[in-house]
Amino acid sequence: MRFFKRYLITGLLIWVPLVITLWVLVLLIDTLGGIVPEFLSSQALFGLSIPGFRILLVLVVLLATGLFTANFIGRAFVERWESLLGRIPLVRSIYNSVKQVSDTVLAPDGQAFREAVLVQFPHQGSWTIAFLTGAPSGAVADLLEGEHVSVYVPTTPNPTSGYFLMMPRDHVRKLDITVDAALKYIVSMGVVAPSGRVDALADESLPPPSMPI
Repeated sequence: MRFFKRYLITGLLIWVPLVITLWVLVLLIDTLGGIVPEFLSSQALFGLSIPGFRILLVLVVLLATGLFTANFIGRAFVERWESLLGRIPLVRSIYNSVKQVSDTVLAPDGQAFREAVLVQFPHQGSWTIAFLTGAPSGAVADLLEGEHVSVYVPTTPNPTSGYFLMMPRDHVRKLDITVDAALKYIVSMGVVAPSGRVDALADESLPPPSMPI
């Protein structure tokens, strides 16, 4: 029985990551391919089925859009388009929310989710990995005493859900590991431990919070 269990688990460790990876790739390809309308398919354009043609078409459109909006005329067109969408009540709310998130996360010069940190959560003395997402601003920052940072604390083993926290900067420790390594550590529930060191974002000493986090 031990022999059967040992090799069964070994087989699962080999196949489960591979199957999940292939499933995600197939889902992504099907989603991107479904965006392209039928009249732009290879069957409609050339009379024959070309595997991957719709994915290639999506990539070409994305590249062309990036090139077009990189100049003055393209930026002016985008501004007018966004101004038009901003006049439609329901569309305005959805579009602005999605755009703010995508600009923050996908911007090449942005800092969101580009640094892993260690924070005390859900209470003092209990530590977990989080990701810096920026800093509070506006009316929120005016009500906070001292310098604060915004962090996202993902849940395990599903990091797509989590908690958004605003913490004093000197209560956050910087991790000398990549975001990918931190995500692996979270998803594996601590089994795949990353290597690296921990630094404080501010002082070397980490004062206890004045109230439970």
